[in-house]
Amino acid sequence: MTGDPALADGLVGPEVLALAKVVARLRAELEDLEGVASMAAVLERAKGVLMARDNVSAETAGRLLSERAARGERTLMEECWYTLGAVGAAAEPGPAGARTDLVAELPVSPFGTARYVLGTRRADEGPGGPLARLAEGLTRTGTADDVAALLAESLAGPAGVDAVLIYTEAVAGSLELAGHAGVAQSLAEQWCHIPPLSGVAALDAVAGREAVWLEDPRQDAVRYLLIGDPPGRWPSRAWLPVPGDGPVVTVVGFLRTRRGPFDAATRKLLRRAVRLCADALRVRGGAGAAEPAQEHVGEVQRIFDALSGPATLLTPVRSETGEVEDFRIDAAAPESLDVAGRRGKELVGRSVLETYPTVAGTALWDGYLDALTTGVVYEGEPFVYEEVAGGAPQRSTYSVRASRLDGRLVVSWVRHDSDERESRRLADMQRLGNLGSAGWNLVTDTVVWSDQVYAVFDRDPALGPMRLEELPQHVLPEDLPRLGRAVRRLLEDGKALDQGFRITTAAGIRHVRIVAEAQADADGTPVEVHGFFQDVTALRDAELALLASERAVLVQTGMLQAERTLAAHLQHTLLPIPQQSLELAGLRVDVAYLPADRGLNVGGDWYSAIGLPDDSALFVVGDVAGHGLAAVGTMAQLRFTAKGMAITGSALPDILARLNRLLLHTARDSGVTTATMVMGRYGPRDHRLTWVRAGHLPPLLIRDGEARYLPQPEGNLLGADPDSAYAQADLRLQPGDHLLLYTDGLVEEPGEDIEAGLAGLAVTARRLIGEGRGDLLARTLAARRPGRRDDICVVHVHLPGGR
Repeated sequence: MTGDPALADGLVGPEVLALAKVVARLRAELEDLEGVASMAAVLERAKGVLMARDNVSAETAGRLLSERAARGERTLMEECWYTLGAVGAAAEPGPAGARTDLVAELPVSPFGTARYVLGTRRADEGPGGPLARLAEGLTRTGTADDVAALLAESLAGPAGVDAVLIYTEAVAGSLELAGHAGVAQSLAEQWCHIPPLSGVAALDAVAGREAVWLEDPRQDAVRYLLIGDPPGRWPSRAWLPVPGDGPVVTVVGFLRTRRGPFDAATRKLLRRAVRLCADALRVRGGAGAAEPAQEHVGEVQRIFDALSGPATLLTPVRSETGEVEDFRIDAAAPESLDVAGRRGKELVGRSVLETYPTVAGTALWDGYLDALTTGVVYEGEPFVYEEVAGGAPQRSTYSVRASRLDGRLVVSWVRHDSDERESRRLADMQRLGNLGSAGWNLVTDTVVWSDQVYAVFDRDPALGPMRLEELPQHVLPEDLPRLGRAVRRLLEDGKALDQGFRITTAAGIRHVRIVAEAQADADGTPVEVHGFFQDVTALRDAELALLASERAVLVQTGMLQAERTLAAHLQHTLLPIPQQSLELAGLRVDVAYLPADRGLNVGGDWYSAIGLPDDSALFVVGDVAGHGLAAVGTMAQLRFTAKGMAITGSALPDILARLNRLLLHTARDSGVTTATMVMGRYGPRDHRLTWVRAGHLPPLLIRDGEARYLPQPEGNLLGADPDSAYAQADLRLQPGDHLLLYTDGLVEEPGEDIEAGLAGLAVTARRLIGEGRGDLLARTLAARRPGRRDDICVVHVHLPGGR
């Protein structure tokens, strides 16, 4: 202050002197605060180096710095600078054949705060910084070589840049070397032309309009064809496209002999440097310069791009008479949002009445017209505007400001919604969804967690939000590599993150999902991260339970299928041919057996039609309760026991009584408890059929065009009662008679009375015989039952002669 002549000569009043003292005091306080912030940034960077190098926590890194400072009789700041300087010195290339630094050989942890934090104070932005020198030098450059040399000179110290290559797009997507610095002429001639091949980082930067950072020579050599001779001379490289309104046609490559990744501040510096050189490097062409009005709109849009709030540039659309009938949106800030969800530049070209149709004729519309006509700034009173989003009306309160700019309007607005109500809704949503929001400001290095995040991590809120360095202590080791790669893509490249991982808590292992996106500044450097953590343990447990259930079902299905196959093979082995016609004791016998169409298990239906030693014939049809191997095994027991006893001359009622006792005895082991059965013996001399039944459906007799069911003798289910008694009945067959023995699958229908099925069978059988189709009656009847829910077994006995 004493150096100001006006103050020294007493040419000002006491008010100005008082104000000057206040300004001086505030300036001194600001400098002190900046110094504290700078010291804090240095401390955090030094801690980050130790954390990445020694794989320790933030607290341990701080303690190590303090202990080393005490042992070396240095201050804490001196120890921090010593640590940072040691790393920088170790990164410098040594003599030929010398071993590279050990620090660079270690893997760099992606969970280091210092790697991503920008800091609040950047020396490169000051008057004597590299960007200022670069801007001043660009006024004297004439060629791309000049620009490359200027970039290499300006960025050598702060960014460690040793060489610069500038390529421009040529024919068919190839690249031509436009300028270079820091590389030998032979190398420049060797790489003067890059054909449009895959696996070239410079081409990827042009095609993707994104920077490509190469920081690991071994992995980069696998992915890309590295420019340089030898390639290992440049352990870290960066290819940055030159921004512009049109397609990218120029890319700048920065080559460094320094090992290790580009930190956040260096990335930002390189982006700003390329952006600063855009006008000098951009290829101009076309039909000439744009009209002044359009250039004006472009400048407004660039200003809007830096705004944090909503704003639009409106151009009046006039009718033939000159009256304003609408406004066209020619520029829009990124935060501008319409009812349909279109944001920022998506609004450009649309009309106001198309975007906000209910504005016409309101006080707001009149305010627009007055501001355009008179030039007086319009600041409207807050008003309620109703929007329809997702089919539901939403009412919001807005305040709008409109001012004239060269025949257009610059319109900005503020939305007045209840912060308390929205916060309450947000908290309820996070609690119900078991998720919490989180944010990290990479400029101020501040982390903010909502209450629910503490619940997800089972962390005491008194400890505050978890630092990035602490995260590996809670994540399962096998999930760390995948999570680390995702964190790097988010914080270095600005790629959105949606990643699952597992953490350990006092309550056990939890499955957590993180979804986050980064907000970048004008240079594309991430400056803030927003996202949420969600506890998906219950969902994951449900998925695992469902997977286990599916596996169990598959195993069970396989077992049932194997059992069905075995039972089917066994059944086919035990039973005669499923469909056949044969002659027995002067009778024509037609047999049909059809398994069920559905299910994995075979049934226990069976039959026998055999000749006996006394020239008589035995006919048996049975049905074992149940399905599968147990039913087939029981069927085999009953079938062969019945045949054996009949062949030895046992009476039919005695056969059923013994089968009843056999089934009662074996039911506990086989699991089959009951069975039905009908059995008849036919003597050819007197045409007499003696038959018995055990709970089975009655045989059907068709004689002289009439069909009737035979009266049933006494006989209970096999296996139902140890004291069951079985009686027999006699029937003398006449020439032309047809007799049907069958199982219930031929007549039963779900939801239908069995009597209706029996009546239908009688009508159908009588009709088929009347039509002369009795030769294959059993097969015809069985085939007329589509969608079989049970096995079908039919034995058709016919005495030839007569009708």
